[in-house]
Amino acid sequence: MSSNALNFVVGDYVVYPKHGVGRVIELQSSEIAGMKLELYVLRFEKEKMTLRVPTNKAESVGMRKLSSDKQMNEALVTLKGKPKVKRTMWSRRAQEYEAKINSGDLVSIAEVVRDLYRPEEAPEQSYSERQIFEGATSRLARELAAMEQTDEKAAAAKIIDILKKAAPQHQKAAEAA
Repeated sequence: MSSNALNFVVGDYVVYPKHGVGRVIELQSSEIAGMKLELYVLRFEKEKMTLRVPTNKAESVGMRKLSSDKQMNEALVTLKGKPKVKRTMWSRRAQEYEAKINSGDLVSIAEVVRDLYRPEEAPEQSYSERQIFEGATSRLARELAAMEQTDEKAAAAKIIDILKKAAPQHQKAAEAA
């Protein structure tokens, strides 16, 4: 990894891959085991969690600034795509979905949301499918909300709206095939 640490300032929204969108609330200096460490103190409101990340480790753990508009648009376009449903065992697919969510990559998270979305008239999802879908949707919505300076509920509604508009087209294509 490069030696120039990512520079975040207090008040910045950041994405920590395993936890989603948080906010830098403090830059802290601590002495741990005789070593002086500079730390980013992150607050994740939804989880009511505080995380301390050494500034020199921020890049290696995948911490990043919010996505660019281009990346977010790419993720929203991904939602409109045809769902890809693999015919592998659910446990294997669930692991793949979790890995995509925890990667912190917006387009990968959007793929999980798209692939697990079920229109109201579709058969019911299993509990674990619904949990992963809701987790991925929440992760995507929190970053969209931070970028658009709105709340997670409004961002999630926008995501679901995109999926609802795309679903009938994919259904017609499937029936025609």
